[in-house]
Amino acid sequence: MKPTLNLRQVESFYSVMRTGTVVAAARHMNVTQPVVSRAISLLESRIGYKLFERRGRKLVPTPEGQAFYREAEPIYGSLDRLAQVAQDIRFQRAGELRIATLPSLSQSLLPRATARFLSTRPNVSVFVQSLPSRQVADLVATRQFDVGLIELPMARPSISIEPLDPARSVAVIPAGHRLAAKRQISVKDLAGERMVLLSQHSFLRYQIDDAFSKADVVPHVVMETPHSLIACGFAAAGAGITLVSHWAAESFAGPNVVVRPVREEMSSRSAVIFPFPGARMLLAEAFAKELKEEIRLTRKR
Repeated sequence: MKPTLNLRQVESFYSVMRTGTVVAAARHMNVTQPVVSRAISLLESRIGYKLFERRGRKLVPTPEGQAFYREAEPIYGSLDRLAQVAQDIRFQRAGELRIATLPSLSQSLLPRATARFLSTRPNVSVFVQSLPSRQVADLVATRQFDVGLIELPMARPSISIEPLDPARSVAVIPAGHRLAAKRQISVKDLAGERMVLLSQHSFLRYQIDDAFSKADVVPHVVMETPHSLIACGFAAAGAGITLVSHWAAESFAGPNVVVRPVREEMSSRSAVIFPFPGARMLLAEAFAKELKEEIRLTRKR
């Protein structure tokens, strides 16, 4: 009948084998020397053979003890690695983070913030999914993702919402357009221009329509889309001018596109969200901190 092993007794044996003495093993295990000696004696009694021979003041493993150690070593080696992983998780040095984001932040802000986050965490892996804000909120609320980036306003009972600094709006203009030479664009400059605008449900579109109304300008809308990146892509192709957040426009600035600030006060509001209630993942909180720092640094540039 096979013996039932006591893990504390096996640990005592393993520690003596690793450290070389009962005294060092007791120190390693933070117990007294008699505790270790008694544990090994009880283990020997349970398995039915000697693990050590005493030669003077030394304990020398028997051949059976050596064989037993060879079997125990992979197990406790795995536990040692598991302990290291536990420490890495505690200090956000290892693990996996799942991020869901609205598309407009996926091309500039999120990559930079994530690169900052990973630069000091070589053993952390990240999975990113880009979806509309409502779907992002659903995934975070059901804990399928650890953290999310959404457009405000948003209301959900199962998420915690932390608003981010507003993002100023900019005009994305084909490089050859007459307005490309201007340093700043006013809504009045856009009278009669072909416009690619965000869909009506967007809070930024509400501000855009309000600005056009106050300027007594009727926009010539040739295309609408719910996605800022699509609007920028069509502006880059020459379909018209679009007004989006500077986060969405950043990755399009280049030979074919100029990005100009808008004189009127218009901004996009976004937020970082976590599952609620319950404890937040430490990696998710660390990522949010890096994200906010990236926003702060961008505002200073």
